[in-house]
Amino acid sequence: MRMPPAPYTQEGFAHSPFVAFYEVTRACDLACKHCRACAQPLAHPNQLTNEQSKQLLDQFASFPHKPVLVFTGGDPLKRPDVFDLVKHAVDAGLATAMTPSATPLVTTEALQKLKAAGLSRFALSIDSSDPDTHDAFRGVPGSFNRTIEILKDAQAVGMPLQVNTTITSRNVDQIDAMADMMATLGITLWSVFFLIPVGRGRSEERIHPEQYETVFSKLWNHANHQPYTIKTTEAPHYRRFVMNMEGDPLRKPVSGPDSGRIQRAPLGVNDGKGVMFVSHTGTVYPSGFLPIACGKFPEQSIVDVYQNAPTFRQLRDPLQLQGKCGDCEFNPVCGGSRARAYAVTGNVLAQEPDCGYIPRKWRELATCSA
Repeated sequence: MRMPPAPYTQEGFAHSPFVAFYEVTRACDLACKHCRACAQPLAHPNQLTNEQSKQLLDQFASFPHKPVLVFTGGDPLKRPDVFDLVKHAVDAGLATAMTPSATPLVTTEALQKLKAAGLSRFALSIDSSDPDTHDAFRGVPGSFNRTIEILKDAQAVGMPLQVNTTITSRNVDQIDAMADMMATLGITLWSVFFLIPVGRGRSEERIHPEQYETVFSKLWNHANHQPYTIKTTEAPHYRRFVMNMEGDPLRKPVSGPDSGRIQRAPLGVNDGKGVMFVSHTGTVYPSGFLPIACGKFPEQSIVDVYQNAPTFRQLRDPLQLQGKCGDCEFNPVCGGSRARAYAVTGNVLAQEPDCGYIPRKWRELATCSA
């Protein structure tokens, strides 16, 4: 019987990512408005081969603490050997998840093959409580209804489910409606992502700092009442909001079969700090939304890149952060989105552009000088 791995803690930031993303292909049949990858219909001719991909998976498994591995894209199911790659990753001891596109490729047979290969979680995107808004965002009519069908099929084969939602000006007023809808879908986790203006996402409108606080309040309310767990992505200042509410940002996953197979990330995880991303051609980044190339597989070891590349080391040092983030009392557990700071200012260490919180230090200085 395989023993469960030891929990990942903040001490792991220096030597191992908590979660690693492998973009197995850029090929995708959707044209999502926010796509960081500007995915294309066909695979890149230089994407990693099956053999190279398996070597990469073995390197992920060689970290001192094995990360959770997410197969992403593009659309992972556009790659015919993805079932073989999932099995190889699972056999290497990696907990695996996948974020496919809601297309006809997600058949019941495909879901059964992924389940048999050992996939731990299946994640799809829903970006509205109504089909029209979602379909406009995803660029394909019928995408909403197809997503709901796939979720039902995945639930039928016993696959733990996650829904990802990207918050923009299009759907910021639908938080409550979406949260209630999620409760009907049998999901384990609702991952609420806040837009980073990269790729096609540059043309989308981010919400304003004060709107974040309203969204955070609604998410916190639903986190205390809904039957699934809620987490945010690229909004580490949600942790600050929850802590100010005297809550626990690391609420335990909901109970139920397999609901806890993937551990929640410890406080402080951020781009390059407990996170890494490897592209379809082997380029290593701090995250999929932070396009600073830090290394190249197979020429370099991804373990060495994560542990020693200057940008990764810089991102893991909270003393390097500038502006409000550098002075904020929540710096160690938040740090602001490094990807958004870079996308908006060109400076990966700049303060979080979408946070309206004023650090205690700044408030005290303002009082003293008044």
